[in-house]
Amino acid sequence: MIIQPRALLREYSLLLLFSFRWVLLSAIVGGLAGTASAGFLVALDFVTNWRELHPWVIALLPVGGLLVGLLYHYWGKSVEGGNNLLLDEINQPAQLVPLRMVPLVLVGTLLTHLFGGSAGREGTAVQMGGALADQLSCWPRLIRRRERRFLLLAGLSAGFASVFGTPLAGAVFGLEVVVLGRLRYDALLPAFLAAAAADYVTRAWGVGHTAYPLLAVPALAPLPLLSAAAAGVAFGLAGRLFAGATHVVSDFYKRTIAWPPLRPVVGGAVVALLLWAAGTTRYSGLGVPTIVQAFQEPLPVYVFALKILFTALTLGAAFKGGEVTPLFFVGATLGNALALVLPLPMPLLAGLGFAAVFAGAANTPLACTLLAMELFGHECGLYAGLACVVSYLFSGHRGIYGAQVVGQAKHGLWQRQQGRRLRDLL
Repeated sequence: MIIQPRALLREYSLLLLFSFRWVLLSAIVGGLAGTASAGFLVALDFVTNWRELHPWVIALLPVGGLLVGLLYHYWGKSVEGGNNLLLDEINQPAQLVPLRMVPLVLVGTLLTHLFGGSAGREGTAVQMGGALADQLSCWPRLIRRRERRFLLLAGLSAGFASVFGTPLAGAVFGLEVVVLGRLRYDALLPAFLAAAAADYVTRAWGVGHTAYPLLAVPALAPLPLLSAAAAGVAFGLAGRLFAGATHVVSDFYKRTIAWPPLRPVVGGAVVALLLWAAGTTRYSGLGVPTIVQAFQEPLPVYVFALKILFTALTLGAAFKGGEVTPLFFVGATLGNALALVLPLPMPLLAGLGFAAVFAGAANTPLACTLLAMELFGHECGLYAGLACVVSYLFSGHRGIYGAQVVGQAKHGLWQRQQGRRLRDLL
């Protein structure tokens, strides 16, 4: 086949134009998302430290719930879908994501953490990144209608990368999370550029991230590999339990309490009472100190289960925040407990659980494998990948994002579920 010089020149001129536009657009998206995440992380550290110094504020969690409920009831109905709203807009574009999503999810998450709710931060960063990125689609001369998906995917990737300091995992997360079992290769360039830019901007603001230990791994052998796979089964079941518990609590409150702002009030009272009964603030907020501790020393075997309970009761009652850091907590502490029965080092099992429970709950095994390698060193890649893939399989067609569409079934038994959203399979 002979390629004409004129045709070749036209082909590469279009590619260069596409690349140049998306270098510019991704830099803007990354700058916006990275700046938003930097401000959010600073504010989150402040409210977390203040709460730990004044634990009595947890008694006011119902008041915080009322504030969050009223905010979303009167000003946030159009954005209460959160991450699922962004996924729906990528799969079936309908309307611009309202900019009000940014201040509402920011304030709602900070209130949740200030008063001691058990929640994460990824959802906030992803929603801010997606909403800010989508505002660029208002410029039709710059963004073609069919490229709006690229903007949203870039915003998702940028938000995730900037809040955890993991640009590779962030880029792949945005490409992997939308459709279960398929990657969006058409958005590779925007996602990777935006993730890298957002991580760079967040660090340029002087905002750092939690440092985790580099993991030592055993020599490649059948027993360690089988042990990692066995751990992956437990991690997948834990991810499924986490997602299911949150959905059950949410459905319960929707059935029993008609006025939405009252749901987080009741939920806040329940969580506050249980925290008082537990006699510890370990299960409030992110729980990062406990995650770090899971790499260092044995913990009670029930810690992971209590974190699932407290997070499900918090998020299911319509408090705001993410699921990912609580999933890190659940995974690291479950891995810590599995060190009692599996012949792998405790820090390695904690690291595998850190990534693999999230892989099962979010249906993103590739992103979570990269996450483990970025946080714990590339040497753990094979073991982390095996645990994440097995966890992904054993979590079934369930997950924390109900708007995910089943693009490729995990097993032939579930072929009929292809093309349907996870929330329609419950």
